[in-house]
Parts: sequence; C-alpha cells; structure tokens
Amino acid sequence: MIRIAILLLALASGGAASWLALGVSVQPTVAAAEIQRAPEQEVLVAASELARGVVLEEVNLRWQSWEGDIPPVFISRASRPDAIVALKGMLAQSGFVAGEPIREDKLADRGAGFLSSMLPSGKRAIAVRVTAESTAGGFILPNDHVDVIHTVTRQDSSGKDGKVISRAILSNIRVLAVDQTISEGADGTSVVGKTATLEAGPEQIAIIAAAESSGTVSLALRAVADNHEAPVVETEGNRRGVVRIVSGGRMSMVEVPSRSDGS
Repeated sequence: MIRIAILLLALASGGAASWLALGVSVQPTVAAAEIQRAPEQEVLVAASELARGVVLEEVNLRWQSWEGDIPPVFISRASRPDAIVALKGMLAQSGFVAGEPIREDKLADRGAGFLSSMLPSGKRAIAVRVTAESTAGGFILPNDHVDVIHTVTRQDSSGKDGKVISRAILSNIRVLAVDQTISEGADGTSVVGKTATLEAGPEQIAIIAAAESSGTVSLALRAVADNHEAPVVETEGNRRGVVRIVSGGRMSMVEVPSRSDGS
C-alpha cells in the first residue's frame, strides 16, 4: 500500500514538473509571436528645423516610428507611402522643429503664393505707404497688431491749411508683412522699407484706400495682451471732441473720440 502511494506521488510530481516546464516554454513563444505580429507604424516628420515660408524638399522630410494611435491630422506611411515625394515643393505656413509631425493644414497648396496662403477665408491684403515715423520708429513687424490712424489737413475759408485732424479709423489690424530689413545700414541707421501689408476685411480695404487718398496713414502698435479684442471700424459719429494745439505760433485742431462715459 505504501509502495502504491509513493508511486502515485512520484507520478503526480512528474506531471506537475512537466506542466510547469511546458508553461514556461510556451509563454516566451507566444510573446515572441505577438511582438512579430505588431505592425510598425511610422509618421512623416521634419528631418530638421523648418522656418515658415520654406519650400519643402525631400531632404526636409523623413519617416519616424510612432507608438499608439496616429492622430488623423498626421501623415502615416501606411496611408500615404509616397508623401515625401508628393509634398515636395509645398510651402510651410508655420515653422516646424526637428522631429515634429508634418500636418497638411500647415502647408500651402503647390503653386499658391505664400502671402495668399496666410490669409484666412474672407480676408484681404492691402499695402499702405509707411515711414519710420508712421510705424512706431520702424519696429512694427509681421504678426503685430496695430491701429490705423488717418491724418488729414483741412483748408480754411481762405484756402490756406488750417485744422489738422487725426483719428483712429481701424483697430486691431494684423500686419502680414513689412518691407523692412531688421539690420543696420552702412551708416549705422536702421533700414526701413516703404510699405506695410495689412490683413483686413473687404469693407476695411475701402476705408484704408480712401484714407490714403485723402491724407496720410500711420500705424500705432498694440500690446500683445490686447490682440484678442475684435477689430473695430471707427465712424464719423465716434468723434465728439476737438483738442486745440498751439505750437510755434501755429494752432492745430485735432479731433478725438469721446470717452465711453460720454464726456
């Protein structure tokens, strides 16, 4: 009886050992099979830092491994294996850092002008004549926001220049481009261009054009914290005050908008 019990115990121990050995040997095999079955995902990224306005070349793009789900705005190799060749010649509407995934909504259509690709739907671009004095000393740069000031000299009844009127006709207008070089000339002075290109709506374009033809236009630089405010078109009805300025024996009258409290 004892011999039978010992025999059964030995058989049970051998079976348990065999089962454990089988489980250990199968688990790595299954894990290895799962690793082999996992597809390798790749997304299109910038091979190096790309500045805004750069024309894409094949050397600017590369495929990079990606773990997890690929966002729809990214370009995957599985869906567009020819993307590097297909995107050649397109314009970067915004800058990319090295390794950043490429998004087509940040690229301009092939053959489109760079400036037109920067304009939102419904907006227009208009250039105005500027000087260093009319652009905050020449330091207004692209993507700054400005107020547009119209200045006109009105003649008196005798036909001589009399009252000088300045007023803000538009507020919070984005500057698209400035014909300006941020460097110093040979004589140490800043090099300032002659035009600034503004982003405006169709009705604002007419206001700016009329202002330029009837007087001079100046740009007042706005603080970045105020850029969220909606653009405002100032009308004739906004002007309720006149300030008299006497300088060098000559009197000028400058009209200013009234305060919000009506005073």
